[in-house]
Amino acid sequence: MAKLGGFLEYFRELPADRPALERLHDWGEFHLHHPEAKCREQGARCMECGTPFCHTGLLLPGGASGCPVYNLIPEWNDLVWRGLWRQALARLHMTNNFPEFTGRVCPAPCEGACVLGIIEPPVTIKAIEQAIADRGFEEGWIAPHPPGGRSGKRVAVVGSGPAGLACAAQLNKAWHEVTVYERADRIGGLLTYGIPAMKLEKTIVQRRVDLLAAEGIRFETGVEIGRNRMLAELHEEFDAVVLCCGATRPRDLAIPGREARGIHQAMEFLTHNTRRLLDGSPLKLSAEGKHVVVIGGGDTGTDCVGTALRQGCRSITQLEILPQPPQDRAPDNPWPQWPRVYRLDYGQEEAKARFGGDPRQYQVSAEEFLVDEAGRVRQIRIHDIEWQEEAGRPWPEKVQGTERTVPADLVLLAMGFLGPEETILEGLSLEQDPRSNIKAEYGRFATSHPGIFAAGDARRGQSLIVWAINEGRSAAREVDRFLMGETALP
Repeated sequence: MAKLGGFLEYFRELPADRPALERLHDWGEFHLHHPEAKCREQGARCMECGTPFCHTGLLLPGGASGCPVYNLIPEWNDLVWRGLWRQALARLHMTNNFPEFTGRVCPAPCEGACVLGIIEPPVTIKAIEQAIADRGFEEGWIAPHPPGGRSGKRVAVVGSGPAGLACAAQLNKAWHEVTVYERADRIGGLLTYGIPAMKLEKTIVQRRVDLLAAEGIRFETGVEIGRNRMLAELHEEFDAVVLCCGATRPRDLAIPGREARGIHQAMEFLTHNTRRLLDGSPLKLSAEGKHVVVIGGGDTGTDCVGTALRQGCRSITQLEILPQPPQDRAPDNPWPQWPRVYRLDYGQEEAKARFGGDPRQYQVSAEEFLVDEAGRVRQIRIHDIEWQEEAGRPWPEKVQGTERTVPADLVLLAMGFLGPEETILEGLSLEQDPRSNIKAEYGRFATSHPGIFAAGDARRGQSLIVWAINEGRSAAREVDRFLMGETALP
């Protein structure tokens, strides 16, 4: 595949990012793009490895490895190297409905499993994927393709995030009539309101939504299943229902002072900011001039850091209960597992440029919110922890004498999610697993109630966009089989 010996001739080069201090003044995407010649060079680095691990999503003991949607990565790398961009796009769309999303916000487990990555920096798979998708839109190759007829079957998809959109797109290709229900005022789920604009501009999301609508998918916003409409009603009205409602029940922090004003869930903060950018509505929840503390070290926490910086926070601190990752792979984290190594993500890079250092404090735990006479949070008392293990289960132990306070006028809880909200299941009492996700076997996606399926974070728990797309596509195949007795969907 690609150029013989290309990995010996060319070095890994990622497209540059806009300067950190410059991009803090706007909400535009911070990634720049390679010119065509540079993209072709990077595609040429894809070695003829014989057994590529990049395009096969494996679940290993240390976590997922490779691409969950089984992208034909060596094939489209080779086509990009040869300048055959339209053919590369066709290969990409065979497995991924929305490469313009994954090329921007996926953490690229494919690159962690790249065979070249054993001895050299891996191929820039994610950047090439985005380049192919963007080229497809620029050239007009990505256009609506409505189905040639209808099956007479009707399917309701609950939730318009990546799982719901992927499921709807595939079922529409199978000629079924699909209606997608979204409780927010815009389609897109976390693509619209969960991911900030500097990572994924909302015009890019709307462009794909408009294309899906032109292909015949019906979208209804402002409809919350379990409140405006009941799940039982959808089950009566449609031939099948697919729950792609996400894992939107946030994990809370039950420590003294939690009731104080100024403590918010991260998604409330991010959604409020994006809605203000889209509507021009007043910003009632702002970090401007405040000491901001983000509790949680994942992608959502990073997005809170980047958003607070753009709003003009006075300081930013991010608390992480886990240890700081090593600079290089640890012995218990071998290839092709995802490399659990120290990274300076975009938000932390911006905080370092603005305030002089990485805002993260590792192996710390919050024990109390300190509140003023007006009922507002002003500080957080924290302490260091050491991880212990008992009966194979890790647990954090407080390090005595490490108590200290951190100034905090605005606290954002970014500690992950526990599963779908209970209201959606009202009336039908679908079975749930021990983690409160909707119980449905992977590969079948059927819930305990016939005709109702579940996919994405609602079924598997909080995960990556690329896994949501995988589940949405796979669930569509099983729904089609349920409706027609057989399926031709991939």
